[in-house]
Amino acid sequence: MAKKCIAIAGNMGSGKSSLVDFLCREYGFKPFFEPNDINPYLADFYKDMKKWAYHSQLHFLTHKFRIHQELDRSKDIVVQDRTIHEDAEIFCTNLFKSGYLHKRDYHTYMDLYRTILKSIQPPTVMIYLECPLRTLKNRIAKRGRQMEKSVPDSYLKNLEKLYKRWIGKYDLSPLIKVSTEKYDYMDDFITRQQIMKELDKYI
Repeated sequence: MAKKCIAIAGNMGSGKSSLVDFLCREYGFKPFFEPNDINPYLADFYKDMKKWAYHSQLHFLTHKFRIHQELDRSKDIVVQDRTIHEDAEIFCTNLFKSGYLHKRDYHTYMDLYRTILKSIQPPTVMIYLECPLRTLKNRIAKRGRQMEKSVPDSYLKNLEKLYKRWIGKYDLSPLIKVSTEKYDYMDDFITRQQIMKELDKYI
């Protein structure tokens, strides 16, 4: 069987980890979760975002590139929680639009990102999780992650706009859109069956 990668994309609190867990339990796939605690620039970034934004984003991009290379070498069917595309198209772009990244640094970053895309495989299928802002806020509040507690509504709204723009143009692989408005959406039998039916077309 050829190497297959299922990518899960979506805003903060949209339910990516829950879907990764479900697919790996149901199919026996190998999970690849996004690392949240290994960036040595994060503490400095939160103290002075404009000074450290470029360093922090470059570290994330480099680390995500290594993950994609590992995925490309894997013989397993893997499920990835957040892709390199979101690092660049969503989070880095949001920092640039918010004035935390200089134009020159942003263009250098995006040039590197586009170069990286030429040397990694696109996912076999992209699953995009759609979720309204109200539900995102409730989930973020309930899971209680320290770094997410002070995230303003405007930040989530800006990310959501960029997600919609990016996914509206996405054409690197087949795309499955899933509504995750229900808090425990993976407990819904119909939702699970719909996801599995769509996924079976590609795996």
